[in-house]
Amino acid sequence: MKTALHRVAVLVLAAVTCVAGLPVPHASASPAVRYTNPIAERRADPHIVKHTDGFYYFTATVPEYDRIVLRRATTIQGLASAPETVIWRKHSSGEMAAHIWAPEIHFINGKWYVYFAAGRSDDIWRIRMYVLESSSANPLTGPWTERGRITTPWDTFSLDASTFVNNGVRYLTWAQQEPGISTNSNLYIARMGANPWTITGTVTRLTVPTLAWETRGFKVAEGPAVLQRNGRIFLTYSASATDANYCLGLLTASASADLLNPASWTKSQNPVFASNAATGQYGPGHNSFTVSEDGRSDVMVYHDRNYRDISGDPLNDPNRRTRVQKVYYKADGTPDFGIPVPDGPTPVRLKAYDSERFVRHWEYRAKLEANVSPLADSQFKVVTGLTGSGTVSLESTNFPGYYLRHRNNELWVERSDGSTLFRNDASFSQRAGLAASSAASFESLNFPGRYIRHSNGLVNLQTVSDAQGRTDATFVLE
Repeated sequence: MKTALHRVAVLVLAAVTCVAGLPVPHASASPAVRYTNPIAERRADPHIVKHTDGFYYFTATVPEYDRIVLRRATTIQGLASAPETVIWRKHSSGEMAAHIWAPEIHFINGKWYVYFAAGRSDDIWRIRMYVLESSSANPLTGPWTERGRITTPWDTFSLDASTFVNNGVRYLTWAQQEPGISTNSNLYIARMGANPWTITGTVTRLTVPTLAWETRGFKVAEGPAVLQRNGRIFLTYSASATDANYCLGLLTASASADLLNPASWTKSQNPVFASNAATGQYGPGHNSFTVSEDGRSDVMVYHDRNYRDISGDPLNDPNRRTRVQKVYYKADGTPDFGIPVPDGPTPVRLKAYDSERFVRHWEYRAKLEANVSPLADSQFKVVTGLTGSGTVSLESTNFPGYYLRHRNNELWVERSDGSTLFRNDASFSQRAGLAASSAASFESLNFPGRYIRHSNGLVNLQTVSDAQGRTDATFVLE
């Protein structure tokens, strides 16, 4: 019979199912990313790009919907405290005078471009897509030139323009309401024309929101974002109303396919990222992708709220926050976005030094397995030890308040009872890896000389006396 922990996991998953960048070389293990969420309060629809000048550039929707802001820093975490510059303000009347939404910044052919959506002063819901251009090396200093509206086949509600290059061809993706289709917005793709504010040739409809998780509150597919990896194009998009129902879907195509052929794309039938009551994250969506400082990890950037219930129209609620977390990959090369992790330090995975297996919890017991599903079972926050500074504790990501602790020399994930014994059992000294100084080993606080060590697929607390033991007690933090 399954234990209470697993039953809770199933119930949480059922309750929250959508209430529910740059291509870099992929290694089987890439170093952990260490960020602290949220990155920015009251910043929605976030877009972060790492440029060749060594800076990350960050723009997002502000809750007043009246301006476009930009900040830069040499690290992703540095964006949290970087000064913010207003690079453009809405017009006082006419076009581009209301609902300034979802800016994205791209560097194309030696110039900076910002794509954004805007309404009119006399019709704030007449949302269309527009482009700004700057030739300044530092886009925060401008100046910016308005290049006008992106023209599509229909003069209808359209937003969330984004762009990417595949096999030397630049594409535009966006969301639009198409005449004759009773949805709020569908996703489209087309080749870009002679400049980055025009499209040319065939316009292809990629997906229409029809599934239950795409149509809660509103029938929405919007916010396309592209991740290029492992010979495939992964296109995430946001679905449903912008409250706790908001979630991410996924389209996948081969990088060698005709991307303008709808048959080239496969739609995942379930959301790939959704609200999670256990971690206190609701309505994750409108994401983008960037890359870690060392260039070895893909990082997903998105917004959510840390509460479920909203009074009134969610668009009038200003508290969407910008967050980041690492993208992991399954054995088949497809991304595993996991769940929106708790606020605070981003979690890590403990990969065995000598194999593609990870420490995970299953029915309380700590085990070592490959291809862990769900991903969050193998993610732990490395926090200050429950006994205080100088030690660390490993807190479960999908069960906050549960920690990896030893009991009878076995490792279990259990809820802290606040006792001295528990604090001692759940506190470890993090050492340089016994088999490799670039990795890590974890020595028991109350049983010095005993380490977290895997053996026969289980994780135990054991002494280490030989080379095999040192290997078994060494983990790569991924």
